[in-house]
Amino acid sequence: MMFEHKSVLLYETIDSLNVKPDGIYVDGTLGGGGHALEVCKRLGTYGRLIGIDQDGDAIKAATERLKAYEDKVTVVRSNYENIKTVLEDLGIEGVDGIYLDLGVSSYQLDIAERGFTYREDDAPLDMRMDQRNEQTAADIINTYSEFDLYRIIRDYGEDKFAKNIAKHIVRERQIKPIETTGELSEIIKGAIPAKVRAVGGHPSKRTFQAIRIELNKELEVLINSIDTMIDLLNPGGRLSIITFHSLEDRIVKTRFKTNEDPCICPSNFPVCVCGKKSKGKVITRKPIVPSEEEIEENKRSKSSKLRVFERI
Repeated sequence: MMFEHKSVLLYETIDSLNVKPDGIYVDGTLGGGGHALEVCKRLGTYGRLIGIDQDGDAIKAATERLKAYEDKVTVVRSNYENIKTVLEDLGIEGVDGIYLDLGVSSYQLDIAERGFTYREDDAPLDMRMDQRNEQTAADIINTYSEFDLYRIIRDYGEDKFAKNIAKHIVRERQIKPIETTGELSEIIKGAIPAKVRAVGGHPSKRTFQAIRIELNKELEVLINSIDTMIDLLNPGGRLSIITFHSLEDRIVKTRFKTNEDPCICPSNFPVCVCGKKSKGKVITRKPIVPSEEEIEENKRSKSSKLRVFERI
């Protein structure tokens, strides 16, 4: 199967960057190259795009898709948390725009052996965004303590049945290791009351999200990267981030607000004495969300939100 992924909020994201023909832009989650292709179309003779992704399949697909612009594009297999090192290695000190499309690609969800989806019964519990990593979702499910499983399902999955799910996982793995997505889904179903399963979405959705986030350190990477990315922007440069759940969106909203107004002086101080200076301004007071037409065409876009920050 080819690496296919329908880019969410495609034109809204590209428009938010105010692409300059001779500017330098970074796609921190290159994927299949959908957003990158639109940026390349707007670049002039001296424009440049650096695409970063940790997924080997994405690297191959994006490189092929952007072949017509290969003189302007540099593709690097890495995690966007290493963006500063990636740019330093390329001799780049500042860029005019950075954008991230967080979450899981359609390709990763649709390829059963990648183990991201709860809709397949016999897929291995993998969920690695970077398949060079040794740890898999199965390692987490079979080795984490009951408390740690409860914690990540509660915090990253926001599932009110987290305690019972963790209890059921530990009980079942004592009988035999939990090895497939189907086995895990059945255990989760057994931990959630039937009347709740009947009215809610898929019972495994939140737990699978939690395990995936823990395994790939998604929130940790995001928290540690936003300030660095803002620091790498040239004056007037923009950072645009698409999120897919409340945990990501909350982090982006908070970090953007802090970079706009970092002052820590008590509110009763007449003037700022902490010396912390604003790095820029939040362009999106309210997040940009997909149109009804886009949601109709691509159901996976429904929960997406785009927030934008501009460097002073």
